[in-house]
Amino acid sequence: MQQQDGSATATHPLQVGPQPLNTPEELRAIRQAMGEGKNPLIATDVPRWEDQVGVSRIINRRVLELEPLPTPAQVLAELPLTDKVQEIVAYSRDEIRACLYGQDDRLLVIVGPCSVHDPQAALDYAHRLAALKDELGEQLLIVMRVYFEKPRTTVGWKGLINDPDIDGSHNIKKGLLLARKTLLGVLDEGLAAATEFLEPTSPQFISDAVSWGAIGARNTESQIHRQLASGLSMPVGFKNATDGSVKAAVNGCFAAAQQHTFFGIDHLGRACAVETLGNPDCHVVLRGSAYGPNYDAESVAKAMGDVRAEMPAESAASHGLIIDCSHGNSGKDEHRQAEVVRNIAGRIAAGEQGITGIMMESFIEGGNQKAAPLDQLVYGKSITDKCISWPDTEALLRELAEAVATRRWH
Repeated sequence: MQQQDGSATATHPLQVGPQPLNTPEELRAIRQAMGEGKNPLIATDVPRWEDQVGVSRIINRRVLELEPLPTPAQVLAELPLTDKVQEIVAYSRDEIRACLYGQDDRLLVIVGPCSVHDPQAALDYAHRLAALKDELGEQLLIVMRVYFEKPRTTVGWKGLINDPDIDGSHNIKKGLLLARKTLLGVLDEGLAAATEFLEPTSPQFISDAVSWGAIGARNTESQIHRQLASGLSMPVGFKNATDGSVKAAVNGCFAAAQQHTFFGIDHLGRACAVETLGNPDCHVVLRGSAYGPNYDAESVAKAMGDVRAEMPAESAASHGLIIDCSHGNSGKDEHRQAEVVRNIAGRIAAGEQGITGIMMESFIEGGNQKAAPLDQLVYGKSITDKCISWPDTEALLRELAEAVATRRWH
C-alpha cells in the first residue's frame, strides 16, 4: 500500500509567509526533550516567539509553534474549483435545501466512510457510489460522506487533516492539501460531499467544496460551532447531544440562524472579527445516545414536536429531520446499522412523515480495523467506526429507493 500522496506542493510549493522560528536542529532538540518527558520550553534554550516580539516568557508555558501553514487564499488558489465542480456544489446545495424544505420528495442519503484515512480508497468508493447516484437519482439524493476531522471522547487519531500519515507526525499542512484534493476528486466523480466541521478554522480551506455540513454531538452545544454554522454557505445538521438531548440540537439550529460576530481568520490567515448573516437551513440529526437509540417513530415525532415549539414553521428544521443510522442508533455495529436502515425504509414506504434523510457509515470493506500507517492496513476498511460493506450498502440503497417509490404510490 502506498503512502499518502502529499505531492500537491511538490512541483508548486506553497510559500507560507514567515519562516519557521526554529531550525531543524532546534526542532530535534524540542522533540528529544518531549520524548524524555520534559517541557522543551524549559529544558531547551531554543528561540522563543516571546523573545522575538519582546514580551515576557510568562505568557507561554505549554504551546510550541513548529510550522506556519499556508493561508486559505493560497490553498484555494493552488487547488481551485473548476467551473464544472462549482456548478456541482451550487446545484447540489440547492437540491439538498429542496429536500429539507419538502420541495423535493426524494430522500436525502448521506453515505460514506466514517472517516477518510486513505484518499485512494475514498475515491474508489466515490466512483462506485457515483454510478448508483445516477441510477437511483429519481428516488434518492445521494451525497457522499467525506469526513476529515474526528472528535475523540478522550484521545486517538483525529483525522486526515490532523495526522495524514496516521503515525503521530501531525503534518497538518499535508493533511489540509490532501483533504482538499480528496474533495475535488469526489466532486470530479459528479458527487456532492458532506463533512463534519470540527476545527473552527478548517472550513476556510475546504468549505467551498462541501454541500452539507454537520455539527457533531459533542459540539452541538458549543457557541463556537453554532457561530461557525451561522456563516457556512451550505445546509448544516446539528446532532442531538451525546446524552440524547434533542433540545441542544434545536437550540443549535435556532442560534445558527441568527447573525453573529466572533473571533476568526480571514482568507489571508489574519485574526479578525467575523460577522455572519445567519444560516436558515439548519436542521436536527437524530443519532441516538449512550442510553439507547432514538430512530423509532415515537422519538421522531417527539423530536419534531420539540423543533416546532422553537423554530419558525417555514424553517428547514420544522419540516423534517435526518436520522443517523450509526452511532447511538446502532451501538456502532454495522450489522445493526443495516437493520436500522431497513426499519426506516419500511416506515418511509408506509408514509411516515418527518424523515427528510438518513446517514449511513459505509466503506468498501465491512467492519473496522485498528489505526496504523497506511501500508499496514486492509484497503478500504475503516480505522474509526465500523462501516457497512459496499455490497450491503448497494443493496440498502436500492431498498431505500424502492421505499420512496412505494410512498409515492400511496
